[in-house]
Amino acid sequence: MSTVVARRVSVSLPSALIAPLLVFVLLDGFIQGSVLSLLPVIRDTLHTDTAQAMWITAAQFLSAAVCVPVFGRLGDLHGHRLMLRVALASITLGSALCALAPTLPVFLAGRVLCGPLSSMLPLSVGLVRDQLDTAGSRRAVSLLAAALILGATTGTATAGPLSSLSGGGRTVLWNLAVLAVACLALALTPLIARTERRASGRMDWTGAVLLGLGLTLLLGSIAQGTTLGWLSPKVVGGLLLAPVALGLWVRASLRNPQPLVDVRAMASRAIAPAFACGFAAGVVVLGGQGVTIAFLDAVPEKAGYGFGLPHWQIGLWIAVPALVSFCTAGVSAAVGRRLGYRTMLTLAFLLLAAGFGVKMVGHAVLPLWYAGHMISDAGVGLAISGLPTVISERSPRDRAATSTAVYYNLKEAGGSIAGAAAAAVFSGLLTESTQQPSLTAYLLLWGMCGIIALASAALIRLTPPHHLPAEQPAG
Repeated sequence: MSTVVARRVSVSLPSALIAPLLVFVLLDGFIQGSVLSLLPVIRDTLHTDTAQAMWITAAQFLSAAVCVPVFGRLGDLHGHRLMLRVALASITLGSALCALAPTLPVFLAGRVLCGPLSSMLPLSVGLVRDQLDTAGSRRAVSLLAAALILGATTGTATAGPLSSLSGGGRTVLWNLAVLAVACLALALTPLIARTERRASGRMDWTGAVLLGLGLTLLLGSIAQGTTLGWLSPKVVGGLLLAPVALGLWVRASLRNPQPLVDVRAMASRAIAPAFACGFAAGVVVLGGQGVTIAFLDAVPEKAGYGFGLPHWQIGLWIAVPALVSFCTAGVSAAVGRRLGYRTMLTLAFLLLAAGFGVKMVGHAVLPLWYAGHMISDAGVGLAISGLPTVISERSPRDRAATSTAVYYNLKEAGGSIAGAAAAAVFSGLLTESTQQPSLTAYLLLWGMCGIIALASAALIRLTPPHHLPAEQPAG
């Protein structure tokens, strides 16, 4: 009876559940966006070079590849509230270490401790799936996805100006640590609901080690490919060993009755297309960010293309389309309810494809190119909020956090591979007179992203129709 009462309260007062989770996801986006924007400042503060500074993003990225599925599964097993608190404690310690760090290795240690940042969204999705009915969880997931976009946009847009006004990046890093402390204090209050339905079984540590090893080898090798060279023994060795580790993980998971990730369920027609589209979304969305910034920064008189915007303007030009993503993510539950989630996701990827097409056609005219960017980001919001909803609902309720964590890792892996591919295209298609990437390189990358988006629109149609499940009577 107590479980039923608790569930009635959580459904009738969803804001009490959602508000703190939105704060945690906002922190996730804000810290990641801020550190990305501060990379040049941090590099100079730590007296290192650009190649070594690339490990600042790679360290947290690799840590997240391990932490996200582990924290998601532990949340399903032992309670999402508990793992949110553990994650925020690690983030707080890591943020403080980054603010104090006198050298790059110490800073990287802090970034590793911040790896659980990426588990904020999966753990929050698991909690709302446990506490709310289907309609409520759909609205909650759309708001959480919107909050992640808003946090990243705000962090990227404000970190640079705040650093300039405060006289350096240390002040901004200390502000991030203070925000982490405040979120940890919030997590320790009774405002965070306790998970009512927990998964049975125990943690699959063998699967966690093999999956973490495989992802670390894959993403770490990709991250170093552009600096060490793709034929470097370290890079080649990592790329060869990664599929071996991931293959051993699949084999161990199939033999384990209670695996970290249910590989058979992932391969089913009900959910496999959504996972594949999550990877594609990472390629298109995350992989295209650096390309967009580079094109806005390129000076037409020197490169023969681009718009030559000042650095402080680039952040603002990127922020507006990101706000469009925020808005479309926020209304995705309503759109999905009206159109159905398959149709909404099809529309999302068609908007992405159309946006890249407009950017290719209008690459010489800023208003037209920017219109294409806005169209693409409208699709981004619908895609990255709709996919976690479909994946979490197609998964067992007591594995919602784990399934969302797998989606998150696939999206991040797609972004890493796309970033490496973009760097390879840029280095391979140079203009002889300027030794800068040619216009053909940009058009090729935008065209590839458009094709991937069109393929995803077709792929998502393979998912069975997503009907609203019937709710169980409260009594």
